[in-house]
Amino acid sequence: MVHLRVLTTGDWPLWREVRLAALGEAPRAFKSRLAEWHSGGEERWRARLAMPSAYNIVALLDGRTAGMATGLPGDSDTCELRSVWVSPRDRGRGVGDQLIAAVQAWARESGATALKLAVFPGNEAAIALYRRNGFVVTGELGCLLADGATRELVMVKRLR
Repeated sequence: MVHLRVLTTGDWPLWREVRLAALGEAPRAFKSRLAEWHSGGEERWRARLAMPSAYNIVALLDGRTAGMATGLPGDSDTCELRSVWVSPRDRGRGVGDQLIAAVQAWARESGATALKLAVFPGNEAAIALYRRNGFVVTGELGCLLADGATRELVMVKRLR
């Protein structure tokens, strides 16, 4: 059974564990790089969890970390879904769906009418997960990636 845990600044060791696992396992799925997060200490990890109005969750399955996700306030009445990752051994077990559902519930409670995300083009497994959860491609130009030519794919789900 998947247990979702909402993180506080005191959970920084757990956040560090899952974030480093995600960046190490899926380096092409995140704009941040593993080397960037190895620097800094406890204060940097706590600061990430102390971002105002952020919603950070970790999925635990059989007592071990299985995934993570973050919700952030966005523009106007939109929130953002970020940093979604599920450990390879736990993919296909509904962990991603539960993480997305939790962030979606948080966004609704925050008064948002839409939940937006950006995903790297070619990350077909993530795109399929998002489509399955009701997200559609917006046509909006996402951020320019490190190659200087490719842009993130922006997707949105209407909440009301």
